[in-house]
Amino acid sequence: MANLKEIRNRITSVSSTMQITSAMKMVSAAKLKKAQDAITAMRPYADKLTELLQSLSATLDADSGSKFATQREVNKVLIVAITSNRGLCGAFNSNIIKEVTRLANEKYTGKDVSYLAIGKKANDAFGKSGKVIANHSDVFDDLTFDNVAQIAQSLMDKFVEGEFDKIELVYNKFKNAATQIVVTEQFLPIVPVEDGGNTSGDYIFEPSKAEIVEQLIPKSLKTQLFKGLRDSFASEHGARMTAMHKATDNATELRDQLKLTYNKARQAAITNEILEIVGGAEALNN
Repeated sequence: MANLKEIRNRITSVSSTMQITSAMKMVSAAKLKKAQDAITAMRPYADKLTELLQSLSATLDADSGSKFATQREVNKVLIVAITSNRGLCGAFNSNIIKEVTRLANEKYTGKDVSYLAIGKKANDAFGKSGKVIANHSDVFDDLTFDNVAQIAQSLMDKFVEGEFDKIELVYNKFKNAATQIVVTEQFLPIVPVEDGGNTSGDYIFEPSKAEIVEQLIPKSLKTQLFKGLRDSFASEHGARMTAMHKATDNATELRDQLKLTYNKARQAAITNEILEIVGGAEALNN
């Protein structure tokens, strides 16, 4: 009977876990809808703004180019790692950590690589290296454009002052609830498109093209970072919903197996008791 009691305790434990994972799945599903709508609405605007900026930048002379497009020899690199503050979302955070580590060890071998963590998991992963210049995990508590703009402005200032020669973003791009794509984007310097010269002669710019670019660049960079955080935020809830869905299914399967084992053990125990009773009755009759 001790064995039956142990199985009953396991069934109760698994059932409780299943209730928790199911509740977490529903919460993530509700948050995912809002986050997905936000990034879906923002992405066309952000992509078009970046495309316009790159096209205009490509038509400017080298002397009139923006300070944010200055190409320098890459010696000091800053990688902005965007993760979540919490776990239980599958490989969402580990994929980012692996990609950032790969960039530092392979692409930027021999360079002075530093990190900026957005998300507690990134800070936990790279904090021990002593190369994390800042941790902005609290931005997810109030994910607004104004809060993200402050982070983007600090990155722009560091690049202009020469503190870093190149800044890259690494985050999960939202595709659907079950799929997140790890993306590495160059934040600074701005990379102009090769065919940007096609805009020349098509438009009359007022004020000058250079002034327009100078005004658009800060807004575009802030929007780019905000889009990355929005993508990551939606991806996090999608990854967590999928992970909790799988956990709930696994818990349900395990609970059913335990119930079957419990019924077999209980049936065997009852059969043994009946056999003992029958055997004792026959012994008395003899």
